[in-house]
Amino acid sequence: MHKSNSSSDGSFLVSPRQGGMPPGAKAHSTAGFTLIELVVVTGIILVVTSVVLVNNNRFGGVVQLENLAYDVALSVRQAQVFGVSVQRYGSGASSDFSSGYGMHFNINDPVHYEFFADLDKDGFFDPGENVPPSPYTIRSGFRIAGLCSPQGQDAATCVSATPVTQLDIAFKRPEADAWISAGGVGCVYGAGTCAASVRIVLLSPRGDVMSVLVGANGQISVQREAAQSI
Repeated sequence: MHKSNSSSDGSFLVSPRQGGMPPGAKAHSTAGFTLIELVVVTGIILVVTSVVLVNNNRFGGVVQLENLAYDVALSVRQAQVFGVSVQRYGSGASSDFSSGYGMHFNINDPVHYEFFADLDKDGFFDPGENVPPSPYTIRSGFRIAGLCSPQGQDAATCVSATPVTQLDIAFKRPEADAWISAGGVGCVYGAGTCAASVRIVLLSPRGDVMSVLVGANGQISVQREAAQSI
């Protein structure tokens, strides 16, 4: 607002505007982010995102390995149920109710394992004894890293001390006991040399380890292993 002052001769003097801004003008704020602040914030976001993604990938790999271990354990359990419950194999005139059922693992084929009906009753897997959908395929870089008998304290100790190249775990009524043939030595449902326990070691692409344990008493369990070299 202009101020008017009267001079001694009666004329009016108009004083200049204070602040040098025209009427109705608004002051503009200079507050905001500097380029350095934007770079710092972007860097922090990138670091946090990288950490989250790395941990998420590792967590996903562990979950997949755990799922694989339980799939293998459940397959062994299914063979146990089939063997004890006198599951029929085949159909029609070729039906067979007297065969046991089992699981076969071979370290030379680390991405497959077989669920079989023991038609010749020798306790071993033979070609042509697969029960569909066997053979099972292990995918995405996961694999069987070791087989050993007896099962030992942990995967690394077991695989280094008592490794075997193949395992045949068979079940036949009336007992739920596991008849374990390790390393090609036939158990033949107690008529041969039977192993007391076995360990099936599973490995993820990132090096995580889990084991499936099977005892001669028919107990089946899954064990998470500490970080170790297999």
